[in-house]
Amino acid sequence: MNQKVHNQIISFVWSIADDVLRDVFVRGKYHDIILPFTVLRRLDALLVPTKEKVLGANAFLIKQKGVISI
Repeated sequence: MNQKVHNQIISFVWSIADDVLRDVFVRGKYHDIILPFTVLRRLDALLVPTKEKVLGANAFLIKQKGVISI
């Protein structure tokens, strides 16, 4: 990804923050919201290939040991 595309993506994300988070959070505190959700989304995207295995393992544990569901 070149710098121009990178900057366009950053501008797009911050414009959404301006539209959605205005009057909900102080403008300087957007990073407190954006960064955690960006990390969670990235983890979600990386774990998609193993999602079914994880859900299957969770169901197995619940069935075998009564472990609390995730």
